[in-house]
Amino acid sequence: MQARTQRQKEILEYITRFIERHGYEPSYAQIARHFGVSSKATIAKHIEALERRGLLVRRRPDGAFGLSVQVEEVPGDATCEVPLLGRIAAGAPIDTVDDRETITVPRFLLGRVRPSQVYALRVAGDSMIDEHICDGDIALIENRTEARDGEIVVALIEGSRATLKRLRRIGAEVELRPANSQLEPIRLHASQVTVQGIFRGLLRPAT
Repeated sequence: MQARTQRQKEILEYITRFIERHGYEPSYAQIARHFGVSSKATIAKHIEALERRGLLVRRRPDGAFGLSVQVEEVPGDATCEVPLLGRIAAGAPIDTVDDRETITVPRFLLGRVRPSQVYALRVAGDSMIDEHICDGDIALIENRTEARDGEIVVALIEGSRATLKRLRRIGAEVELRPANSQLEPIRLHASQVTVQGIFRGLLRPAT
């Protein structure tokens, strides 16, 4: 099988996430818009290349496509290494710290997400305690910048402070909700909040 280009890899990942999220395939126009490409013909060429590699397959005469991705069987006791990039607040926002450590994670915790797309952050604070995310736990984060309403995300506030909260969009604003009835949500204009990752799992260090 021929190697994919970086853009083909990005398009395949986008289509995969879109189908998982919406239950149907994105149009060429949606793919082009996502990647800032003005020509749908350019996207069509990448789709055709992915078809030739057997990674996408046409399903209907109208041109809609589905995924045909080979999923590697992973033993139940398999592990993988992910970078531990510092700490993340589950309370008031604090800065992340890039320590460049790695930790060993049971592979099954990541589901279908590839280990290369995951990083870990040590939780500080108790604002997500009702989700059983406690101070000192290690949160496993998928490196992704798009989130659905209701997902727990790593949110970067004003470009410098990161926090772990459940995200809700309310008009032009974003609400970052704690899972602790004693704490108030953080509500900001959407322009002040950037999603940096999606919470995918948790490790609790042995005591």
